Amino acid sequence: MSIQPTDAQRRIIYQARRGLKELDFYIDPYVKSHYLSADADEQQAFEALLSYEDPDLLVFFLGQEMPSEPGVAALIDKMKLLRHTDAI
Repeated sequence: MSIQPTDAQRRIIYQARRGLKELDFYIDPYVKSHYLSADADEQQAFEALLSYEDPDLLVFFLGQEMPSEPGVAALIDKMKLLRHTDAI
């Protein structure tokens, strides 16, 4: 049985489509496989992550800087780990 997203979750999923391949590389697999089953804190961190502009997100995913919010920073680390683990 799959989890059905709420209207609010549908809006977040729509906002997750960024248009930069480098960001989609990390964000798309997370949205498809992990977002709906994540706990409320992680979903809130994901929503906060999406509030950043694409150039800032790219810097975060490249590891050149990290966001000030610990939950967002932890989520970025998780998304990178998931993507590189799934790619093996």
